[in-house]
Amino acid sequence: MGWFLGLGFAGLALLVLALLFDGLLDGVFDGFGGGLDGLLSLPVIAGFVSMLGFGGALTLGATGLGAATATGAGALAGTGAAWLTWRFSGALMRARTDRAPRGDDLMGTAGSVVTAIPATGYGEVLLHLGGQPVKYAAKSATPVARGTEVWVDAVLSSTSVSVRPVTR
Repeated sequence: MGWFLGLGFAGLALLVLALLFDGLLDGVFDGFGGGLDGLLSLPVIAGFVSMLGFGGALTLGATGLGAATATGAGALAGTGAAWLTWRFSGALMRARTDRAPRGDDLMGTAGSVVTAIPATGYGEVLLHLGGQPVKYAAKSATPVARGTEVWVDAVLSSTSVSVRPVTR
């Protein structure tokens, strides 16, 4: 039973190493096995080894049928754990997310002036980009007082915009 428990703990240690050094050994098994992409990753191997060990120890301790039967049961449990890990990590890798907000998304949005905008030069406006408040340097064709609601006319750079006061 000591060998099986040793394999189980070795698999857990391998899983911890896989989490700490994520991606370090990616590509080591590239080209091996053709279509085995992700099947020979460290988390999958760690899941197999730990379930082989713990499943074998559980079978040996609960039934006392012998090492060969315990190895077979552990290998079956390890194969199941490896397959589930492979499927779960593949599903996580294929998950789609929204695109990251860009400065061009500011066109036509409303904001408020936090530092007055002079006729020549820059002031500051508070806008919302991707649901987050962000301050931008702003210029306007006319002077704009602090607290005035403005619309973004153009994005001048990644940190500055051109605005116009909102008239209602």
